[in-house]
This record gives sequence, C-alpha cells and structure tokens, in this order.
Amino acid sequence: MDVQEIVQAALDEDVGSGDATTLATVDPEEQARATVTQKAPGVVFGREAAMLTFATLDGGVAGTLIGPEGVWQDAGTEVLRLECSAQALLTGERVALNLLQHLSGIATLTARYVKAVEGTGVQILDTRKTTPGMRELEKAAVRAGGGTNHRTGLYDAILIKENHVAAAGGIAQAIERARSAYPDLPLAVEVRNPGEIAQALEAGAPRLLLDNMDPARLRAAVEQVAGRAELEASGGITLETVRDHAVDGLHFISVGALTHSAPALDLSLILEPLP
Repeated sequence: MDVQEIVQAALDEDVGSGDATTLATVDPEEQARATVTQKAPGVVFGREAAMLTFATLDGGVAGTLIGPEGVWQDAGTEVLRLECSAQALLTGERVALNLLQHLSGIATLTARYVKAVEGTGVQILDTRKTTPGMRELEKAAVRAGGGTNHRTGLYDAILIKENHVAAAGGIAQAIERARSAYPDLPLAVEVRNPGEIAQALEAGAPRLLLDNMDPARLRAAVEQVAGRAELEASGGITLETVRDHAVDGLHFISVGALTHSAPALDLSLILEPLP
C-alpha cells in the first residue's frame, strides 16, 4: 500500500459522508494558515504523508517543510506550515497528525536505541511487527531514526525459526530445504542454545539469530561462533538493556518495539484564519 492509498483510506474512515462539524460551522471560501509544532523532543518523520492528507482535501494547498527530517530536534520546533481552505485544515487535521505523530514516534524511539549502542558497532534492526498496510512507511521511519531495515517480508529473505525446524525435522533439514528451494535468498537461523548453534554452523548457516539470550549467553555464543557467521540478538531487549546486550562480536540487535510499541511524538497544529 503506497502513501496515497494509506492517506485515502484514513480519510475515508474518518470523514465518511462528511465532516459534519466543519461543514456546519466554517465557510467553504475561508482560507487559513496552520503551523505544526513539536511539543516534545525527538525525530520528525512523515511530513509527506501529512502534506498529502491536506492536498487530497484541497489541491491548492501551499506547504513549507521547516528543517530536515531524520534529525533530533527540541520541543517547540516548528516542522510544517500550510495554507489552504480552513475546511481542509480542520477536516484533515487528525488524520495528518495521526500519521505524523506515529511515524515520528517510530523515528524517535529508533534514534534512542541507536544512540544507546553508539560506538559498539552493533546495528539496530526493525522487524516484521508492523501495522498492517503501514510497513513501507514504518520501515522508512526506522531509517529516518538511524536504524537499519530487516527483511521487508516473507519473500525477500529466509529466517528459519523454531517452528520451521520442528516442521522440517531439524535444523540441518530446514537449511538444506531452504537452500534447495531459494539458493539466492539471504538465510538466517534462530538458535536458542549452544547445541542449536553447533547444528546451524555445521549445516552452513551464514547468519544466526540468538533468541532471548542475556549478555553472558551472548558473549558465550560469540566465542562459540568465532566469526563463522553473522550474529543477531533478539527478544526481550529494551532501551534500558540494549547497551548491555551489544556485546563485542555481535553484528545486529533487532527490536520489534520500534514499530509495534513506539509512543507517538507529541505534535500540535494551530490554525489561524487569513484575512
């Protein structure tokens, strides 16, 4: 789903047969100016979606993007100015802010995780735990916050997890089948203990996902692997603990919370009628 489709679906859901309050109280000829401002520090992302919301309602909208996206800014920073019909501003306000606040929240939380592991060489990854229909935008927000995108979906990389292993009859069998069916796709295997690590390495897995391991177990895994595969840690890692988990020799930490639990960045839209 592209940005236009997301915006249109959101407007259809919110506006329905018409914005009754605005249609009843605001002259359709009235023009207004609106300013969107950060009310909390963070990384803004999603202004294109916000602008598109108003442009869908009023093709004559004039907008100014203030400052770059993907940069940490303080509370009180203006991020967007708009001029168009007052009706379009009022009708589109909530959809535009919902999108902008949600995506900025993802970018902001990602930036906090990236900052927490700064200097370790570990990259922060997102996951597939995204809002249905919003994956492309949410993964773009992760990039804006300085994170790195994991696989886009089930089609562009192979990640063999415990249920795949159980269904295939073992780690080696799952890897063999995956390599036979999709030899050109990147491949990783989820492992939970030294025995599974040994099996995955013996079967030639180029990347291991170290599942729900504390820092001590991660260090032991790094020592066991000894550079024979890329290593990703995932599961139960919070902003408070991510630095401890970013042990020497680890390449990636994937965090589902970046997209499924990021708090919205507080933003406001203030409208001013034009003479």
